[in-house]
Amino acid sequence: MAGSIATTTMDHIAIRECVAIEEFDSCVLLQREVFGLPELEVSPRRHLIVSRQAGGWTLGAFCGEHLVGFVHHLAAVRDNEIFGYSHMMAVDANYQNKGVGARLKWAQRERAIQEGRSFIKWTWDPMQARNAHFNLNRLGVVVSSYAENFYGTDYVTSPTAKGAVAPGIDSDRLFAGWQLHSRRVTNLANGSVGSLTVRPGVAIEIPAEWAKLVKENPVQAKQQQLRVRSEFQKAFAAGLVCAGFERSPEHPRYLLYQRDALRD
Repeated sequence: MAGSIATTTMDHIAIRECVAIEEFDSCVLLQREVFGLPELEVSPRRHLIVSRQAGGWTLGAFCGEHLVGFVHHLAAVRDNEIFGYSHMMAVDANYQNKGVGARLKWAQRERAIQEGRSFIKWTWDPMQARNAHFNLNRLGVVVSSYAENFYGTDYVTSPTAKGAVAPGIDSDRLFAGWQLHSRRVTNLANGSVGSLTVRPGVAIEIPAEWAKLVKENPVQAKQQQLRVRSEFQKAFAAGLVCAGFERSPEHPRYLLYQRDALRD
């Protein structure tokens, strides 16, 4: 993509719902480019269209008529309450770290509130520091549950130094709980600082360069994943919740708190 497009300001980005066949096809193409998943795992056009008919929607970030990002939102039910489930979000590599993802998520929140919703849920890989910072610090989600191997073993495998194939990395996930009307989320939506004033009770460190570790030493990566899994499960069993992330080039870590300390 041309450099001039990569430097487009956010003023040129429009957020609107994807409704046309061509727009859904662009979402499929963007999935292939961003996620690098096998074709079997790419959500096809039909899935996006049927989701819309069932009460969901896909918001796209457009530069002119060119799709540069999207978030796919599903209608979900728990205890007779309808809420939102954010299935996936993708942003063109040339537009990442430019605020496109944040605009998509805040637009998702606004649309959900207009529909009378108060809660959106989604997952992310606990070993991804960038996602952790975005979800916890910029959006204000709270996490209280951890899923082991949620999607089945991930496709990342590589040979060890001795030539043997290392075990695949499990698709562990944290569940983001986005309380759309909470004080902290509302403050963040309005551009205010959403820093927590209480001290964390537990910190869980993750590898600083996860992708590099998986590629160069998948056996050690697996060991680190099991450690992080165990620490999260222990903390959640003790009643703690995760609501912050400390960015560090060497020691990135999740911050967990007593649930009562975070109540509005």
